[in-house]
Amino acid sequence: MPAETLPERVGKGDTLTSISPAQIHREHCEGLTVASVESSPVSELHLTITPQPGEAPASMVRRLAAVLNGCDATVVQQIVFGSVKAHQETLAALRQALDDPDLPVTWLEGSACGDRPIAGMQIHAVIGAKVRTVGEGAATRGRVWKDAVATHFVLGALGPASITTARPEQARETFEGLQARLMGVGMTMKDVARTWFFLNDIVSWYGDFNRVRNDFFARSELRPGSVPASTGVSGLNPAGAALAASAWATRAHDPSVKIVEVVPSPKQCPAPAYGSAFSRAVELNLPGFRRIMVSGTASIEPGGRTAHVGDVHAQIELSMQVVESILASRRMSFTDVSRATAYFKSADNAPVFDNWLARHEMGAMPLVRACCDICRDDLLFEIELDAIQAGS
Repeated sequence: MPAETLPERVGKGDTLTSISPAQIHREHCEGLTVASVESSPVSELHLTITPQPGEAPASMVRRLAAVLNGCDATVVQQIVFGSVKAHQETLAALRQALDDPDLPVTWLEGSACGDRPIAGMQIHAVIGAKVRTVGEGAATRGRVWKDAVATHFVLGALGPASITTARPEQARETFEGLQARLMGVGMTMKDVARTWFFLNDIVSWYGDFNRVRNDFFARSELRPGSVPASTGVSGLNPAGAALAASAWATRAHDPSVKIVEVVPSPKQCPAPAYGSAFSRAVELNLPGFRRIMVSGTASIEPGGRTAHVGDVHAQIELSMQVVESILASRRMSFTDVSRATAYFKSADNAPVFDNWLARHEMGAMPLVRACCDICRDDLLFEIELDAIQAGS
């Protein structure tokens, strides 16, 4: 549960460079990776939990609770990739084990989950901040907290007001719900840095979704010269809606302090050039460290067309080269990754990526593998990730 302390703010005369660098520690064992960011006054934990052979969801919950309860951490975002059938029981177990009845969880199921009810869990928790919950119980939608430089708001499991309307209308209602919840915490669309959209049967209506998103963004006040980083893949949600969304918004205490910066891709054109309103990546400059959030990245050539149609090996290679170039442009590398999700059109392609990781000695990457359809019929692989590095 959250500590009853509030972070000190950066004063008008202070800058991010005047804050001491954070201490970042990484641990890896079978089924669990942890990246901890020790910074004053708010520290962070990033956990990736995947099932061990034959492990039940209840055991995964216990392993998570053993880490979080031992350091008085509060979850601000949790994404679970698993069977919708396992949602209700596992969510109840999570809330009980963490003594957190309003725990916000975004739950997604891909086209198949194999023989395991849960493919993996990704958790972002904070220590030393007073965390406010937006909504309660089944209606929990997000959490707000402050660090030394900004207020952060992460929403999850956001969907339409009605699941019986046409899919484009459900998308419109989801964007309007996002806007309303931002207003409820004193923010606007201008503060949104990152979004996630999980669309049921994405290929059949991604064009409609993009038209709704483009129209909504055109009518909204966004951060000057930028749109949020984003991921859009297929996935079922427990509510049975056409889509589920999540978002991260951040607002500096001092408007003169720049926290969010759009990061272009050295190897790809901007996504809006072919009708998708998102940035390739964004960087958050936070107290003592930087976080880069790389959007869902697939085998797209510089002009916007799919590259290496039908060749999953080449699509994985190009996707990883693109991500590596984005990280390198911000003086980072794959060793800085704190969370990653690999999406496969077919579960049969997961071993191809595992081989790529082994060849590049990256078997310890904090990774969840999810079988989720991708926004184009000819795309076989997509990856999104976050990376953190001490300093400014």
